[in-house]
Amino acid sequence: MPRISNQSVSENNNYNEDDILNEPYVLLAQPRGFCAGVDRAIEIVERALIKFGAPIYVRHEIVHNRYVVDDLVKKGVVFIEDLDEVPAGATLIFSAHGVSKSVREEAEKRSLNLFDATCPLVTKVHVEVNKMVQQKCHILMIGHKGHPEVEGTMGQADKHQITLIQNIQDVNNLNFSSDTRLAYVTQTTLSVDETRNIIQALKEKFSNIIEPKKQDICYATQNRQDAVKIMLPKVDIVIVVGSKNSSNSSRLLEIAKINNLDAYMVDNPNQIKKEWFAGKKRIGITAGASAPEELAQSIISKIKEYGIKQVRLMDGISENMTFPLPKGL
Repeated sequence: MPRISNQSVSENNNYNEDDILNEPYVLLAQPRGFCAGVDRAIEIVERALIKFGAPIYVRHEIVHNRYVVDDLVKKGVVFIEDLDEVPAGATLIFSAHGVSKSVREEAEKRSLNLFDATCPLVTKVHVEVNKMVQQKCHILMIGHKGHPEVEGTMGQADKHQITLIQNIQDVNNLNFSSDTRLAYVTQTTLSVDETRNIIQALKEKFSNIIEPKKQDICYATQNRQDAVKIMLPKVDIVIVVGSKNSSNSSRLLEIAKINNLDAYMVDNPNQIKKEWFAGKKRIGITAGASAPEELAQSIISKIKEYGIKQVRLMDGISENMTFPLPKGL
């Protein structure tokens, strides 16, 4: 899959607050699209395909985007959930979301050519959990039940050592003795707004709770959420490029909807509906951290078919973060 920078829209002019535009236009959030962790994960898979040939097995979707997954399947990637589906001697890659200790240990016992595409920022949380375990803490994991990142992070500790917290009610239901050492970590793809009240409730209930040395919500998730918040007053509708199983894309959609804007998530141009834009002159577009720029561009092209020709790029943060590839690739 070709890499396209989220600054590569050659026809765009930067958005100018003083511009008075009489014609409908598209306003592109900056930053949007692939983050460094997603870019790294996909590159690991593509390099493995080149070096070892198809099939390459990946545990869970490498990232949560239908477009990306379908593209890799065409190239010979087989996505699996159960390690029993991987034949001996095959190449197996862990997805960007990370895996539990038990999955890693089982994979290492098999005769597999193993590579880890876990986002380094997720790995950071795993390291925190292991340190907290060594400090005899009970860990509270703020996240969404069933999300593979949450399962992988909670799988760094024994079940009796870690508890999932999804909302303030879960905090209210906690009952630990005063001598219990408590600590918390957070799923990286949540929103700061979503976790703020939960963290505050934890601190009020357990004044000595141990915090992560640095917040766990990743820089890319935060940057994309901030860009959408800046965009909201400037647009009449928001289109989020991303798949429904993408946590970070879902957070972008929620931010728009909470602010009473019409907002839709799409991962295919054919999902765009002309009636969405009736009476709308300012169309905001962003993309989740797992959504490629070429997909965003194909959706913009579809919107242009409805007579919305102008495309403007917001000023915003330029991300230069990169992560090294595993040895052997």
